Amino acid sequence: MSRQKRRNKDAPYYLPHDDEILIGRMAFEKKLPLLLKGPTGCGKTRFMQYLAWELGRELVTISCHDDLTASDLVGRFLIKGGETVWQDGPLTRAVRDGAIFYLDEVVEARKDTTVVIHPLTDDRRILPIDKLGTEIAADDSFMLAVSYNPGYQSVTKEMKPSTRQRFVALEFAYPAPELEAEIVAREGETDLKTAQALVRLGTMTRGLGESGLSEGASTRLLIHCGRLMAGGVESKRACRAAITEALTDDHELMAAITEMVSAIFP
Repeated sequence: MSRQKRRNKDAPYYLPHDDEILIGRMAFEKKLPLLLKGPTGCGKTRFMQYLAWELGRELVTISCHDDLTASDLVGRFLIKGGETVWQDGPLTRAVRDGAIFYLDEVVEARKDTTVVIHPLTDDRRILPIDKLGTEIAADDSFMLAVSYNPGYQSVTKEMKPSTRQRFVALEFAYPAPELEAEIVAREGETDLKTAQALVRLGTMTRGLGESGLSEGASTRLLIHCGRLMAGGVESKRACRAAITEALTDDHELMAAITEMVSAIFP
């Protein structure tokens, strides 16, 4: 097998929506940090996996949460064998090794945690390590990327303009129906007709915002549902498990989604 065929075989499956691969590649080459914004399950993480594969760089992904500290990213002193030794955190290792470092849902992290990335997002491209009294210059191949979901933003979880304006930004949305059906068929291990029906259902649930549904079915949920169906689970039961129950606990909304399912999978 040729090297190119091996590369294609090993590539993460990703269908471009627009010119995001070009922008991502240019951001890497020009040493610019990258911001991805878009709804849950629309392909942001898969895009980063594909970009890292195309660039031939390791991808280090951290899912942010309220308890994530700066030490979790940068590193800390540990006691080993009666001695105090320093252990690099994942961000420090990525900076040293020239990996792509991806903070998923960055607004979920504490504010004092995100401040640590600021010196890596400007011309300095350095990581200060206060506990060691030193700073590390980022390897030429290091890239910083973050993502967040604008739909979940609130006063307490909002990306500051002073942080946002350090990044090149890409907006992600759910793919066009024909493209999404192709993705669901491929990743959901199902036929195109079933995938198209699932995409119609997903599109209908995304119209329930005014009824109180914060977000409709993501491409990820449609893929989950397709896999259940491909495994032999009856269509309506698969939709209930992978979509209806996953989206809401509200009985009225569940009833509305169930009606949609019945209309598409009679």
